[in-house]
Amino acid sequence: MSAQKAKPSRTRTRTRRRSGRVYDPRKGLWWGGLAAVAVLGAAGFAAVGWTSGDAGDSPDDAGSTAQARPTSAPSRPAPGPAGTSSPSATATTSPSTSPGTSSNPSPIDIPSTGPGTFTTASGGSDKVGRGRTLRYQVDVEKGIALSAEDVAEEVEHILGDSRGWTSDGQSAFQRVSGGATDFVVRVATPGTVDAICGKSGLNTRGEVNCRVGADVMVNLKRWELATPVYAEDVTAYRALIINHEVGHFLGHGHVGCPGRGKPAPAMMQQIKGMNGCAPNVWPYDEDGQLITGPAVP
Repeated sequence: MSAQKAKPSRTRTRTRRRSGRVYDPRKGLWWGGLAAVAVLGAAGFAAVGWTSGDAGDSPDDAGSTAQARPTSAPSRPAPGPAGTSSPSATATTSPSTSPGTSSNPSPIDIPSTGPGTFTTASGGSDKVGRGRTLRYQVDVEKGIALSAEDVAEEVEHILGDSRGWTSDGQSAFQRVSGGATDFVVRVATPGTVDAICGKSGLNTRGEVNCRVGADVMVNLKRWELATPVYAEDVTAYRALIINHEVGHFLGHGHVGCPGRGKPAPAMMQQIKGMNGCAPNVWPYDEDGQLITGPAVP
């Protein structure tokens, strides 16, 4: 991530009151604590029941339909066909929020499965970005302790951030609550994610996220607990989930670490190891440069 002065965010100012916290994607991650977080990550795998693998054994990782964008060419491929599936085990880190913004001081009850039915967030957002407008809605599975409106607000901030996919100059997003949509962001219990992703042959094993056609499936466990690397900044990890899975929808495949000490690309499966890269959750840096690496299966 570049250390230069950040460009003004295009994120729309929100006045709606959220339940107990304000999401600010422009604040930087507490880099001073990265060493401690790394130690916590090493010991934390057992604490949160995390495994070193993810959808890596699934058909998605074996042959994703999305192709990685060349490092030198930041043009965006057309969105993938609704019938295709792109895997994802997202787990990454990047400067995005202030310390303590999303730490988890007390245990969170994560239901293993739910009814498989969803509540759609009401209202909508203004268009952010230039180019073709992609209309999306945000759904939360019924029976879980999340407000669909709160999740929608968080997703809006992520997709509207100047370091997000709108920086390609060709992608624009607008949240809707009805009518035609291009994709749907769905937060669901691990069992429901497994069921929906499994229909396309993806093995999410109750642990990770996926993109299946127009469905961006977010595992409730990952949304609430993140991963050991991001345990101290869950909000940052949520940005990684959305950027990674929406990136698959836009046609981006997995990439590797571009070099020791460099920011990890949002399309890198950081859950499999950072490989010397520094934590990062955004597709672009503050200068509008694509953060990418060598294409990997």
